[in-house]
Amino acid sequence: MTTTTDLSTLVARLDLETKVRLLTGATSFTLHGEDEIGLAPMAFSDGPTGVRGLKFVGGDHVALFPNATLLASAWSEETAREVGELLAEEAERQQIHVVLGPTINLHRSPLGGRLFEAYSEDPLLTGRLAAAYVQGLQGKGIGACLKHLVANESETLRNYMNSVVAEDALREVYLLPFEIAVEESQPWSIMAAYNDVNGVPATEQVHVNTEVVKDEWGWDGLLMSDWFATKTSAPAALGGLDLVMPGPDGPWGEALVADVRSGAVDESVIDEHVCRLLLLAQRVGALAAPGSTDGHRRWPTDSLAADAPERRAQLRRLATDGMVVLRNASGVLPLAAGPTGGTVALVGRHAVETVCMGGGSAQVNPPHQVSIAEGLRTQLGDGLVVVDGVDVRESPLPAALDAIRDPSTGEPGMRAEHVDAEGVVMLEEHVDGAEVTTGWDDTLPRQTEQVRLSARLATGGRVRLGVKGAGAWRIRLDGTEIGRADLVSTGADPGEAMFKPPVWTADLEADAGALVEAELTVVRSEPQPGPDGTMSTLSHILASGMGAKTLVVAPVPAPVDQTLAAAVAAAQGADVAVVVVGLTPEQETEGSDKTTLVLPGEQDAMVRAVAAVAPRTVVVVNAATPVLMPWADEVDAVLVVGLPGQEGGDAVADALLGVREPAGRLVTTWPAADGAAPAWTVEPTDLQLDYADGTFVGYRGFHAGRAPAPAHWLGEGEGYGAWEYTAASLAEPGADGSPRVSVTVRNTADRDSREVVQVYLQPHETDQPVRLVGWSTVDVAAGGSATVEVTTDARLWRRWDTAADAWASLADGGELLVARGLGDIRSRLPLA
Repeated sequence: MTTTTDLSTLVARLDLETKVRLLTGATSFTLHGEDEIGLAPMAFSDGPTGVRGLKFVGGDHVALFPNATLLASAWSEETAREVGELLAEEAERQQIHVVLGPTINLHRSPLGGRLFEAYSEDPLLTGRLAAAYVQGLQGKGIGACLKHLVANESETLRNYMNSVVAEDALREVYLLPFEIAVEESQPWSIMAAYNDVNGVPATEQVHVNTEVVKDEWGWDGLLMSDWFATKTSAPAALGGLDLVMPGPDGPWGEALVADVRSGAVDESVIDEHVCRLLLLAQRVGALAAPGSTDGHRRWPTDSLAADAPERRAQLRRLATDGMVVLRNASGVLPLAAGPTGGTVALVGRHAVETVCMGGGSAQVNPPHQVSIAEGLRTQLGDGLVVVDGVDVRESPLPAALDAIRDPSTGEPGMRAEHVDAEGVVMLEEHVDGAEVTTGWDDTLPRQTEQVRLSARLATGGRVRLGVKGAGAWRIRLDGTEIGRADLVSTGADPGEAMFKPPVWTADLEADAGALVEAELTVVRSEPQPGPDGTMSTLSHILASGMGAKTLVVAPVPAPVDQTLAAAVAAAQGADVAVVVVGLTPEQETEGSDKTTLVLPGEQDAMVRAVAAVAPRTVVVVNAATPVLMPWADEVDAVLVVGLPGQEGGDAVADALLGVREPAGRLVTTWPAADGAAPAWTVEPTDLQLDYADGTFVGYRGFHAGRAPAPAHWLGEGEGYGAWEYTAASLAEPGADGSPRVSVTVRNTADRDSREVVQVYLQPHETDQPVRLVGWSTVDVAAGGSATVEVTTDARLWRRWDTAADAWASLADGGELLVARGLGDIRSRLPLA
């Protein structure tokens, strides 16, 4: 193993230009190597819900995991560690050195578009799960990357907005998950966020990056920027940032060399950044002894495929374990299977087009995505009737793989041609889908100026044809032009252009086998200043025509009254109706936030129409984050299934039928109405977002009366057990002196079940919020009892003293609350 001294010796062998070159990515997701010192190129990949690989769109099939909130809802460090291990296997199969995850920003406002990538609203739960995930990943030699440092809880104008956070809230809430993960797992990298924090860009935060993370916490890893987040040369280099991503261009390079030559940046600063880079390389097996050909990582050749039976079983189990039963009147769940179970009417667009992942950089290309209709059909057979639901999307999906055929080969998918400025076709390829990108991960010899997409329709009839993506489009059907469209991206964020592209569609009749051709001319413009008035890298990106280009082929939606009538008819003729509702990647996505918690489309009307006629009604919520359920008291059961990954439909079927218990607990408090939360606004005013809720984030603020009582608390969930708490008492303190609690629980149900025993501290000080201080899980047989001990975390028994600029202990006194969420407190234990 090369020592730190040896790393410094290696750095000393490099000239300034080479050192600076190493500190900016070589491509979108790779780093430069340097033979002189035995440094191999390293590969990074987005990874919150699967290791996507080096292509932003398309690429090889990879495993699609349940989303982070669903995994976190198991409240299990063992689960988080297993997920890290499985992701490491996925990374090894693709020769990826660093997985860009976990995302550990908090669920501050339920409107946050990217919450589905992050664990919870609670810093302790988030930090402990993150630490376990990192241990699992790095235990197999794959680097983890905590993101996004820090106060990056919303997406609106994320590249320009300033998060204004008091130091006590910063320390006690938003930095705490990072602190826990650093202390318990020593992640090998961290990602600096897009936003400013208290007036300073996250990539230039001397206070956070250097004074706190590197110096106070003693962290020795690599701090990289989020993609295109770095705004400056010298200030970022002096602000603790070690690596600019992506490459090959960026604000460093020649500018940073000039800063060193002028004395604005001491060369020792560059050396430290390179040392941290080499330490990462050493840890992931990309640094060998100079001149050696046998010192780099050896990648396995026998990894599991993304659709291997073992992998499918793992992902199915992980998804079911995090699903949350929020209501189960009269024990309608689990449903009976087989002939004695009667017939089930399955209703809803999310039943037939189950949303298995969110939008943005967390998207991957899975081998399949099992719908809830497919999963239940496998287990119920002819006992299942499926009815499509109301339309739920503002923008149509890309053409489904089975809806189009490559006109050259007849394979499912389409044909794409990438054309340069001279009209030369640089690449003609079959695309296993309906989407390509320009300017993001192109490996073409020259800049793409035109993209030509073509496909034959698999079926005929009334169809919606169209395109997505910025540029000048011409669309033809069997040689006849059906439309021209000059589509322009809105917003000031490249992410919005990528993840919410402009769209054009037309509804018409078409025959099976008809040829659809869509030709895009990339439109480039002069860069314009961003909302903050600056000409940044982002200004050039927005002007470059970069983004996804998509072919749309979809059925024309039926009228709402016709859809509701079909749902009612099916529900009347069944023994139980299962209505599946939810959100889509239009709401749960990187690059933009939500504006409401109301379900899109006429889904509420659909639930009420079915509930009014069905003998029993079960609602499945296919969403990762809170939604409003005005019909909750009108239905018999509610099951929240998150974004359940590639095996989602089978996992939901297991939960509904009791094959495996959905024993999850909520990781975010669900408000009872729009605006009824301690923090609501995600849109900055004059580019400033004030974290006015301070340390009273989420359930803490609800408990303090800073918002109306919620519909459902963090930690809430019924599972299929029924629980009595027969005893609770203080036990001997832990080794660090923090209290421990002994709790005895009894499962009074006729099914084995799993309980999550939660302990909260209500401090003596009136200005301090209640907070989760520990939890423990236990499996108990039907009718059985078990005693668990919950060790509280000492990091929650302190407060930040702003005047002293130091940590201080909480005052003596207060009480511990033993609870199943703060809406169901089972015992109160006073503290002396």
